[in-house]
Amino acid sequence: MLALSRRAASLGTENAFVVLAEVNALLRAGRDIVSFCIGQPDFPTPTLIQDAAVAAVRGGKHGYTPSAGIDELRAAAAASMSRLRGIPIGPDEVVVGAGAKPFIAYAIASVTDHGAGDEVIFPVPGFPIYESQCMALGAVPVGLPLRESRRFAFDPDELAARISPKTRLLILNTPHNPTGGLLTRADLEAIAQVLRRHPQVWVYADEIYSRLVYDGQFTSIAALPDMQERTIIADGVSKTYAMTGWRIGFAANRTLAPVFTRWITNTESCAAQVSQWAAVQALDGPQDEAEAMRARFAARRDLIARLLNQVPGFSCASPGGAFYAWPNVTEACALIGAADSEELRRRLLHEAGVAVLADIHFGPRVAGDGQHIRFSYATDEGSIEQGVARIAEFMRNNTRPPRQ
Repeated sequence: MLALSRRAASLGTENAFVVLAEVNALLRAGRDIVSFCIGQPDFPTPTLIQDAAVAAVRGGKHGYTPSAGIDELRAAAAASMSRLRGIPIGPDEVVVGAGAKPFIAYAIASVTDHGAGDEVIFPVPGFPIYESQCMALGAVPVGLPLRESRRFAFDPDELAARISPKTRLLILNTPHNPTGGLLTRADLEAIAQVLRRHPQVWVYADEIYSRLVYDGQFTSIAALPDMQERTIIADGVSKTYAMTGWRIGFAANRTLAPVFTRWITNTESCAAQVSQWAAVQALDGPQDEAEAMRARFAARRDLIARLLNQVPGFSCASPGGAFYAWPNVTEACALIGAADSEELRRRLLHEAGVAVLADIHFGPRVAGDGQHIRFSYATDEGSIEQGVARIAEFMRNNTRPPRQ
């Protein structure tokens, strides 16, 4: 009998796409669904970026590029990342990939050995691909809880308790998916203080939402003393410039850049040349449209947080960045007799026509923090108002009378 490898069998997925498939099936059946599932800007890619891609096509830029990316994009990405983080990053430190996501696997594979018991600490709740890639690549995943009482940051003492001689990598994500939480400079300084006692630990700084910050200022751990050399900065153009389907991301680390280049040579060969030229325009061109999108997201953040806090049983902290809301629905579950957030999610989809994700799609629930669901507010204001109104009506119609 033909069999799959343990690696293939253990490979996880991104549940946003699983739920999206369920939503699409309902839409094909004629159901009216308001979807908050996918973290994808609903804006078109700015016209100047589209025009740069067309010019690249017409200019014959159709072939392979160096695995690390075209020089122009490496330079543009280095300059952009340097400006935002306030640190020097050279073009030779930057590697371009087909999106930022592949660098999660490249980083884990580059600093851990398969089956050696090497550990990777990652945030819970968190982007599910972190744990999935650890499992597939033979590393040991170690979850670190993000707590609502700490604005969805983690306790540095809990980080210190999880670091062992086997720890090789710490994954940080700020602004954070799924909570919208933002690590402050004080948070990062406390993390750096712990890490300085453990020189064997690399840091994977997933900063794909770095330009979508609404409260305070974005800070990278790479900007703190002694941190840049051990930090892999991952960023890209997908979220900032509404370029998800163009598949361009980049990572910066002087030591690992040649290693990442070899990984790309072994896997994707190179990112699409046309997309790379479009990304040069995105980074080097006018930023007014990107800033306008950020302002719209900030307004949507205010709208959805306000509306969700008016829904019976919902309590929603205002997200500091990205485009996700993570309301606590513990009371809502109790009001309608739902066992947990996953049952609430299913009922919202099939009874209210609203698609969200449950907390279990982002790892195990954090003990003592109750139940949560995720909304992506990368959708228009009318859909936000309509979707939350449906949820409010659902809650009013299904709330059980209190027991006597």
